[in-house]
Amino acid sequence: MAQSVGIKDVARAAGVSVGTVSNVINRPDTVATETRARVLSAIDRLGYVRSESARQLRAGRSRIMGLLVLDMGNPFFVDVARGAERAARQAGLGVMVCNSAQSPGEEAEYLSLFAEQRVRGVLLTPADATGRNIEAFRRHGIPFVLVDRVAEGTTECSVSVDDVAGGALAVRHLVDAGHRSIAYVSGPPGLNQVRDRRTGALEALSEAGLGPDALRELPTERLDVAAGRDAGARLLGLADRPTAVFCANDLLALGVLQAMYAAGVGVPDDLAIVGYDDIEFAAAAAVPLTSVRQPAVTMGAMAADLLLEETEEDGPARPHEHRRVVLQPELVVRRSSLSAR
Repeated sequence: MAQSVGIKDVARAAGVSVGTVSNVINRPDTVATETRARVLSAIDRLGYVRSESARQLRAGRSRIMGLLVLDMGNPFFVDVARGAERAARQAGLGVMVCNSAQSPGEEAEYLSLFAEQRVRGVLLTPADATGRNIEAFRRHGIPFVLVDRVAEGTTECSVSVDDVAGGALAVRHLVDAGHRSIAYVSGPPGLNQVRDRRTGALEALSEAGLGPDALRELPTERLDVAAGRDAGARLLGLADRPTAVFCANDLLALGVLQAMYAAGVGVPDDLAIVGYDDIEFAAAAAVPLTSVRQPAVTMGAMAADLLLEETEEDGPARPHEHRRVVLQPELVVRRSSLSAR
């Protein structure tokens, strides 16, 4: 097995001290041009790559930012990661992306991994509704920013979307189209986003003079297409089936749409559907999906910028102030909700 090339090997090949090689790598302006060229030639010839982990141990500081999301199978979180990665790369940092799979246990394991790796900071979409994982992670002193979640009861930064407003947008649109009985395919009740979107839906019904009974909730254990198909099957089994459905995300909505198509139920004539997130697949569905758009790329980039500001190498130019950034959602209307009633 090939042996890794170390800094001593480079020093020996270039005929200089280990300290000189270190200066060429970290402070090249302090080394004479001819010596620097000789060291760089040796580095290139030997294929030397410096040990980032060793550098981190010496400096006590990482060039890696952690990102822990609920579900990397959801294109929404892929876009969040894309925005975060773009901002981190501009600052010379990399991003370690991990997926909690909506599991508090897996979330705790990944947060421990981030602490072991001494990451610069963490962007986190929490899976643990109790907050215990965050409290345990806080003891490590590693900065973190909450993503797609308001930092309620904490002092950390957060970047989120007003999900109450988003739920209201979705259901107000359905009520304006003439629907008076609406299903809400919600997802795990422990997630703040799910609860906030339901709150907004109820507010829109109240504005229209309708009571909470006008919203039939169909909870699911997960926020994916399979859970949406299951919810669609349950919806088909209702004797007094609602005429419209609002789903907590687009993957659920696409699953409901599949279930309706398989059962021969027309969308939107027999059932109107509205999703949430406006992922790329929403517009490409067999029946283009009306959805509440979240600016996912912007959310990821802004969260990364807040973390970078807090963890600047020489300290922020001005004292860092934790901020709660709340972005506004937008309703994108497509054919899945445009039945004539």
